[in-house]
Amino acid sequence: MPVFSLPGPYGIGDFGAQALRFAERLAAAGFTSWQVLPFTPVGYGNSPYQGYSAYAGNPLFISPDLLAARDLLSRSECRAARYPGPGGQIDYAWLDENRPALLRLAYSRLDADGRADVTRFAAREREWLEDYALFRTIKRSQSERPWWAWTDSQLRQADPGALARFRDRHEDEIQYLYFLAAEFDRQWQQLKQAVNNLGIRVIGDMPIYVSADSADVWARRQYFEMDASGAFTRVAGVPPDYFTADGQLWGNPLYNWPVLKAEGYDWWVRRIRAGLNTFDTLRIDHFRGFESYWAVPAGEKTARRGQWVKGPAMDLFRQILSVFPAAPIIAEDLGDIDDAVRLFLAQTGLPGMKVMQFAFDPASGAQDRPHQFPAHCVAYSGTHDNTTLADWLSQADDQQRLLIADYCGEASREAVFRCLWQSAAEHIVVPVQDLLGLGAGARINTPGSTSGNWTFRLTPADADRIEFDRFRRFNIIFGRYVPPVQAVQHQIDK
Repeated sequence: MPVFSLPGPYGIGDFGAQALRFAERLAAAGFTSWQVLPFTPVGYGNSPYQGYSAYAGNPLFISPDLLAARDLLSRSECRAARYPGPGGQIDYAWLDENRPALLRLAYSRLDADGRADVTRFAAREREWLEDYALFRTIKRSQSERPWWAWTDSQLRQADPGALARFRDRHEDEIQYLYFLAAEFDRQWQQLKQAVNNLGIRVIGDMPIYVSADSADVWARRQYFEMDASGAFTRVAGVPPDYFTADGQLWGNPLYNWPVLKAEGYDWWVRRIRAGLNTFDTLRIDHFRGFESYWAVPAGEKTARRGQWVKGPAMDLFRQILSVFPAAPIIAEDLGDIDDAVRLFLAQTGLPGMKVMQFAFDPASGAQDRPHQFPAHCVAYSGTHDNTTLADWLSQADDQQRLLIADYCGEASREAVFRCLWQSAAEHIVVPVQDLLGLGAGARINTPGSTSGNWTFRLTPADADRIEFDRFRRFNIIFGRYVPPVQAVQHQIDK
């Protein structure tokens, strides 16, 4: 359940009352985790996997109501900031036009104590926040052009003297960005504590790559594959696969692994530490890219002409796991997987992922079906890249429908859920759209497509339709939630 998909009056989900209400209902249903998508401030295509920073949070998640509770906004100002259109979809253009003024108004009302809090936060997070605030401020002064298209060559090259002079001229804008970062952290940590108190752990999502147009690449370009002029030489993607005939050309810069290794992979250790400080469990996207990654020559229009290149694999993860032993990390090991990737995952000892929709591909064997899921894995009905379970079932051809029916008893959402809950997987995750039985219009993302993604939202009526009592019974029957003895007796009596 992405935070942006939560219901609420302000055009996008946020850290306000609806988030806590959703978590309370999860707890009542016997669920023990809530998985979210990356929190990054979105860039190209509004994708959380193409964020402007590996560390910063999306300021659109800051709740106006919680700002009002701190007397930084009035109730009338919050009412005026409500989205005027229908719910169900996010209108990013409207948010970009209207939300900044509200956040700047809140910033203007910080008192001395509030500014001192921001200063302390900025000092604590200086390692990434200073670069990020400068990057976003320069982008704004450069009409939001990507950093390699900035007209000032010294700023483009992150010259220290030029940056110091720019900072002096734009100190208030930089302080405003510090405020957004501090307020995002304040609201999220308060929400996360309340969610944890309900017995719910939050599973975060870390993209393996960072966006080309990000503070991380602009300020630390030595860690990425770039030539002397600052141009990318190869970029990330995946070969032709289940989703796209031409592969997926993501365009993210690839890592300069020899430089990272020479520094003891400290950049990655810091990034993992930040993720584990933000979430209870961390899912790392495209985990197979640490073993081998698909490198596409810069300038290609598709990902077809890429090649597999060996990554650092255990050389990196021995360091990570020595710093974070028994780290609560989930490895997203989907895609083009070979024996080398399987061996790498086994060496890390981390749980991988299984997806029910992939288990019933007629070309797959019995080893991919739910009865063969290993205990040490996380099994999904589908991910943010899949269509919804209801749509997948409706689109199944006769051969696949017969296979699903033979295996599950019938080709229905209820039957697939039962197989998922009954599997040996130590953890199962179900997208909220699947809990509701929603169709293709509720899909989060279509890989290979750059339009119509990352916009799905629940309406308040949708949230009220989730059959939490039914899923509580599932969780109790299949041993995925053990309530107090009196609660069990109550269920038996009912």
